[in-house]
Amino acid sequence: MPPHRTDPNAPDATPTDWHAQELLLMREVMKLVGRSLAPAFVLREMLHLMSELLGLNRGRMVLADELSDGAERTASVRHAYGLTAAEAARGVFRWGEGITGRVLASGLPAIVQDVDAEPLFQFRTVTRDELPPQTVAYLALPIELNGVTIGVLGCHRIRSRQRHLSDDMAVLRILATLAGQLLQLEQLVAEERRQLTSRNEALERALESASARYGLIGRSPALLQALSELERVSQSQATVLLLGESGTGKELFARAVHLASGRRDQPFIKVNCSAIPDTLFESELFGHERGAFTGAHSARPGWFEQAHGGTIFLDEIGELPLALQAKLLRTLQEGTLVRLGGQREIRIDVRLVAATNRDLAQEAAAGRFRQDLYYRLNVIPIRLPSLRERREDIHALALHFASRANQAHQRNVHLAPDALARLERLDWPGNIRELGNVVERLVLLADQPVVHAADLPRFVPEALATPPSPAPRSSPPADIAAPLVRAYQSAESHDAPTLQAALTRHGGNQSRAAQSLGLTLRQFSYRLRKAGLR
Repeated sequence: MPPHRTDPNAPDATPTDWHAQELLLMREVMKLVGRSLAPAFVLREMLHLMSELLGLNRGRMVLADELSDGAERTASVRHAYGLTAAEAARGVFRWGEGITGRVLASGLPAIVQDVDAEPLFQFRTVTRDELPPQTVAYLALPIELNGVTIGVLGCHRIRSRQRHLSDDMAVLRILATLAGQLLQLEQLVAEERRQLTSRNEALERALESASARYGLIGRSPALLQALSELERVSQSQATVLLLGESGTGKELFARAVHLASGRRDQPFIKVNCSAIPDTLFESELFGHERGAFTGAHSARPGWFEQAHGGTIFLDEIGELPLALQAKLLRTLQEGTLVRLGGQREIRIDVRLVAATNRDLAQEAAAGRFRQDLYYRLNVIPIRLPSLRERREDIHALALHFASRANQAHQRNVHLAPDALARLERLDWPGNIRELGNVVERLVLLADQPVVHAADLPRFVPEALATPPSPAPRSSPPADIAAPLVRAYQSAESHDAPTLQAALTRHGGNQSRAAQSLGLTLRQFSYRLRKAGLR
């Protein structure tokens, strides 16, 4: 604020140095611009300084209103000094209406020597009774933006003063030009902000698309790290070994390796080694000739032949019998195979992606997995993060599963923010597979269109919703997710009552029962048969 001055409208006891007042006004306005480029602040203080230093009272900035379809073009008082809120609210002018409207329409300045003698002057904001009894002049100058009049800088002043109106008009012209430049700068900044916002949204969509283009949803650092490793090796022909807990999306990652490679247009064959009986392994993987065994009425190419030119994904490769591991190693090293019951070698071009949730190094050291095959597989190991390591992705995954379930089952059930927050706090020992199952369950069984956190206990397994207190390391709870590294367990590791209890606890679901005992489905099924429970 400038130092206090005597009222410029008061009778001139001593001559006023108007030139010094003008310089002080300009200096103070420039200080305001230096402190802030926000037009609202600068323009309001500018009107204040006009009144304090030059006696240009009741200053107002009349700016064009947003133009709506079919509505008449108007402008309203946006910034003022010396007007009450009610007076400023009355300051709405149509284009061409009164003195202000004419300046808006013509883009030319206006000088009213005496508001009482001018029939076009409307006294819209301030009535004549509220103005000084002396002769009052009104000055109005256009405010332009890119050469177009978008507003008016107007003010009153006492006519009988020792200062020429032309001098006031010269100062007002400078201030009106500065106001136009500030408004133009505000418009440019707003446009730049809109462009940046749009660009950020596009980048976010691109990032989401990049992380979901292989069907992998999420942007957590752990997931992006695994994706980065995947894409760096995708163009090579090296074998990729995917490590991680059950339910972390190994098949999707394996498909991503295929899609990111030059083999993307060729076959992608997936084989679950834990689901193939021992007697069928060789025939399934390498094919068979006619008459190779009872029931082989015709020759059949195996999965490796069907994947020729593309990628084969061997899930749970740790379940592969030792007798087949040597043949697999030979196929990988030489690029040839011999069908069961056949004599000739068949050349194949296949890239192998393998997956396991067992510690193959430990299995190899114990003699349960060939070391040479382990070294051949472990060329590029990629560890897939568990859902506990990427909690920030649970929100997006849950919404994805909800949308998919709604479409599949013709439902319209949504998750409230508090429900999503609750899901993010759970540990999900079954990882993404378990989350997808829970979300599908609640979509199917929910009574209301919106599921809140208080509704979740109905759909979330009790062991997951209320996790037990930590147990000593020596006696881990039975209902816990299988660890990344499974310790070796003999065929007699679990007796019949233990197996039956696990089945009963999990409603007959063998996969979950096996997981609770730290076994693979194949190991669990074998023990069931051996115990005579099947």
